[in-house]
Amino acid sequence: MVADIAKAPKPAPFQITDPERIPARRYYDEEFYQLENERLWPHAWQMACRVEQIPEVGDWIEYKILGKSVLVVRTKDGIKAFDNACRHRGVPIAQGTHGNCKREGFICPFHGWRWNTEGKNTFVYGKHMFSEQQLDQGDLALTEVRTELSMGCVFINFDKDAPPLRECLGPLAAGLDAYNADQMRAEWCFATVLPANWKIAMEAFMEGYHVMRTHPQLQQKVPILYNSMYGMDTGGIGLPINPNLSIRDNIVAQVEHMELLSSGMAGMCHAKDVAVARQTIDAELPEDPFQAIMQWFGIVNHCVTEAGRARGEPTPDLNKIAVETPVKAVEFIFPNYFLLPFLSSMAAYRIRPLGPESCVFELWSLTHFKEGEEPPVVMDPTYLPYDSTEFPQIPQQDYSNIPLQQIGLHADGFEFMRLSKDIEGLISNYQRIIDGYLAGVEPDKLCKGIQMLAGNFDGPIKDLGF
Repeated sequence: MVADIAKAPKPAPFQITDPERIPARRYYDEEFYQLENERLWPHAWQMACRVEQIPEVGDWIEYKILGKSVLVVRTKDGIKAFDNACRHRGVPIAQGTHGNCKREGFICPFHGWRWNTEGKNTFVYGKHMFSEQQLDQGDLALTEVRTELSMGCVFINFDKDAPPLRECLGPLAAGLDAYNADQMRAEWCFATVLPANWKIAMEAFMEGYHVMRTHPQLQQKVPILYNSMYGMDTGGIGLPINPNLSIRDNIVAQVEHMELLSSGMAGMCHAKDVAVARQTIDAELPEDPFQAIMQWFGIVNHCVTEAGRARGEPTPDLNKIAVETPVKAVEFIFPNYFLLPFLSSMAAYRIRPLGPESCVFELWSLTHFKEGEEPPVVMDPTYLPYDSTEFPQIPQQDYSNIPLQQIGLHADGFEFMRLSKDIEGLISNYQRIIDGYLAGVEPDKLCKGIQMLAGNFDGPIKDLGF
């Protein structure tokens, strides 16, 4: 009994006792941050790289997280990941961010020990000087890190006993498969270092409630859409259509809204899809506003699908997806990866902690291409200061808030965030899953809780079952 108590994990500070209130110190307390590093990150699936970044045998790319360095390698038998550490004295065996090791393998710069693409040791300098037990091939092989492929990405997990990635994704996996997400390619990737806790950066994209003030250009273009979702009186319309405008003018406003999403963040609505949508403005539609807007969205889905396929792209049937395997405009892959699908393309966000009040934020524009016409592979993101005007407009606006919020959390009188139980539930749900990891909740229960995060953007607080 005493031994069991000794093994029990120390209770985490600042646990959530009211799901509508998130303690502020979770976002800057050093002890809480260290517990995340010990109990969350070593057991969670993490997006390490995109598959197209390592197309040839021997290609490798480094993934770094909280002092750990992992090499994701294309071997002759598929993709594997290894700890970037020499089995002799621990020196990183690969320098730089990416390369190819097919010809020379990985060579330790300290004493010259060598490994091939499969992680097998192939050379020990002066091996006669070592005891036989120190040269066992199984023991000398690079330490392998668990991998899974999904959505065109390589995910890693340091925990060999964690539930499979697709099991954690649940039904969302089928939706992303139907979207042909695994065949998308990155057009560009930007990155920045934000002076904020990684969770603060994550939560900025877990609700659309902030659009009215943070992204006024979107609110002003289709105010009836955002007002109907966030509580303002719309006269009972409940539709993304303005009753004071003609159906055609409403359609024009929708297309102009798409253009703002495209110019503001590219993959959130690709320019090629906006061009197709613009061609549907004069489509014949029913006189009933509800039927008209629903039919128009169906027409756009169909036309975007057909246009993509005519270009030779693996564009999915968007109307079929909407009925059979719907995905929301924002989907969260626990703990730190977002996909924002819109028509044929999507944006992707990845956020990694650097310290209690610092994180790396990367964003990609993803879309389909005809085979043989893919753009050059994006190996390294373009780093910019977080307040750079070179970022697209929408990230610029978001990055203007996040560092300010981090400062505000330190106010003496600010003890906790107050969440809407109806539209900010995703924040509460994912924070309580973090508490589950810190408390040592059984992996299968955590996995079922993670599944509940799918489709939860702008959603309610849920009972996670633990």
